[in-house]
Amino acid sequence: MTDLFSLKDKTAIVTGASGLLGKAHCEALAAAGANVVLADIRPVSFEMAGNHLRVILDVSDEGSVQQAKERILNRFGSIDILVNNAAINDMFESPALAGKQSMFENYPLQLWDNAWKVNVTGVFLCSQVFGAVMAEQCSGSIINIASTYGMVGPDQNIYKSPSGEQVFFKSPAYPVTKSAVIGFTKFLAAYWGHKNVRVNTLSPGGVENKQDDFFIKNYTAKTLLGRMASPADYQGALVFLASDASAYMTGANLVVDGGWTAI
Repeated sequence: MTDLFSLKDKTAIVTGASGLLGKAHCEALAAAGANVVLADIRPVSFEMAGNHLRVILDVSDEGSVQQAKERILNRFGSIDILVNNAAINDMFESPALAGKQSMFENYPLQLWDNAWKVNVTGVFLCSQVFGAVMAEQCSGSIINIASTYGMVGPDQNIYKSPSGEQVFFKSPAYPVTKSAVIGFTKFLAAYWGHKNVRVNTLSPGGVENKQDDFFIKNYTAKTLLGRMASPADYQGALVFLASDASAYMTGANLVVDGGWTAI
C-alpha cells in the first residue's frame, strides 16, 4: 500500500506555488518522494525539503511555459505530475467599497478577462505544454484545482456582517472559471486516456486564513464537519490523485469540502 502512494523519482510541477494551498501541495508531493518544481509568477521564497527546482512561470504566457518546460526537462529528464493550481480570486483594494465594486452590475470587464486568462487559459497552456511530454512518454497525472464554487453558485449570505450589511459579493469570474476547469478536465481525460495520461479535478472548499470572524462563522455553519479547511486537509487527496493509488481514475472531480456541497 505504501508503494501505491509513493512518488519516488517522479517530477511534479505545482503552479501558483507561492500561494497558501500551493505551498501545502509542494510539501505533500515532496513528502511522497517527488522531485518538485515550485512554479510561480513571482519568486517562491519558502523553505523546501527534498529535491526541488524554483521556476518563474507566467501560466498565461506560452513562451514562459515553454521555457519552464526546457528547464525542468534539463534538470529532471521527465514530467510526470502537473498540479494546475495558479488562479486569480478577486481582491478589491478598498474594503469600504468592496460591497459596491463586487456587485455583478458593477463588476469590471477587465477583472473578468484577467481571471479567465489565468484560471482557464493558464490551465490550458500548462496542460498543453507539460501534458504533451506526458503523452509522449505514455504516462502522467494532471490535477486541475477547481472549487466547490465550480459546482454550485455562491451563497452571498455568508458575506453579510452581523448587522446585515453585504460586505462583499462573491463576484462571477472565480465561479465561472472554476466551472470551466471542471469541463476542461473531462475533455482532456477523454483526449489523452489512450496515452495513459490521467486528468482529474480536485475541488477544495474554503480555507480558513484570517478572514473576518463573521465570515468564518457563516461559512462553518454550512459545512457538515463544522469548520473551514486547513491547507493540510487537501494533501492526502492530492497525493492520491498524483500517485498509482488512483491508477484507474480519470475525468473525475474529487470533492474535499467538509460536506459543503452535500446538502
